[in-house]
Amino acid sequence: MNKYELAVVLSAKLEDEERAAAMEKIQGYITRFGGTVTNVDEWGKRRLAYEIQKMKEGFYYFVQFEADAACPGELESHVRIMEPVIRYLCVRQDA
Repeated sequence: MNKYELAVVLSAKLEDEERAAAMEKIQGYITRFGGTVTNVDEWGKRRLAYEIQKMKEGFYYFVQFEADAACPGELESHVRIMEPVIRYLCVRQDA
């Protein structure tokens, strides 16, 4: 099992319940593809470095998880098409 970190920026226009539902869905994808979520770090609303889709702010989340090599590819293919997600990045952490 490798350790990964998924950084997700969600739209600032979302309500609290919608953000929570989006994060539950992302964590569900991780467990569905054989991973285990070890930590979820919520940074809250932050200003974006540059304007994306006419938005200047977004909600930042960092999800650490352990999974095999196939999980990040499957996860990215599902997160890519999620409506509330502005940007995402999944990286493997060094051991």
